[in-house]
Amino acid sequence: MAKVNVYGTDGAVKETIDLPQVFDTPYRPDVIQKSFNVLHSNKRQPYGADPLAGTKHATASVGKGRGQSRVPRLTQGRTAALAPCVVGGRRAHPPKAEKNWKEKMNKKEKLLAKNSALAATKDKEIVTGRGHAFDEKITLPVIIADEFEKIKKTKDIITALEKIGIYNDVLRSINGKHIRAGRGKSRGRKYRIPKSLLIVSTKDTLEKSSNNLCGVDITKPDQLNIEYLAPGGDAGRLTVFTKSALQQLGGSK
Repeated sequence: MAKVNVYGTDGAVKETIDLPQVFDTPYRPDVIQKSFNVLHSNKRQPYGADPLAGTKHATASVGKGRGQSRVPRLTQGRTAALAPCVVGGRRAHPPKAEKNWKEKMNKKEKLLAKNSALAATKDKEIVTGRGHAFDEKITLPVIIADEFEKIKKTKDIITALEKIGIYNDVLRSINGKHIRAGRGKSRGRKYRIPKSLLIVSTKDTLEKSSNNLCGVDITKPDQLNIEYLAPGGDAGRLTVFTKSALQQLGGSK
């Protein structure tokens, strides 16, 4: 069973504790990726075209024997319409609103994915491979004393993260913010922001004091899922647990 340090808000090591047994789960990137894909598939909103789109025209064909194309044309003009093969015609196979996007996954397989992603947070090689920046001397996952939950100001959160040696990852997220390529930037999602720290706490205090940090997510132990632990399906997120949150996690199966 692995041992990790518990850090105070001043960056000093307060004690050393054992990680819960869930952190000994084997690393399964294939199951983690599958679980992430299922989660995102089930969040999709069905969409589709109007079944009558492109067919609401008065059209007629000249018929055969005239030596000209027999595509349907507007009765008020000679512009081609209705047929899928012409400009302004209907779509041959439009997306249908009744399509079922839902996917299923076994409960035990889903739990294995979550536990495997949790276990990956203690592996420095996997966390570094995700691009996270942190002091090599610290132990992973980062465990902070419960006094961290009492901080109410963002500047005090930043000071604590700097002393522990993980604030560079927030700076990496700030510097990595960029304008999205493609059509999405005109649809309310102009910027892409790299994911930074995941803070797991038992109190709501940190949601207000840490929510303004770039790329940082805050959640509770009972709300952890694969989207928090492995954004994009890639495990090894730099994760910060408060001591009480880790103890609460150790009691779950």
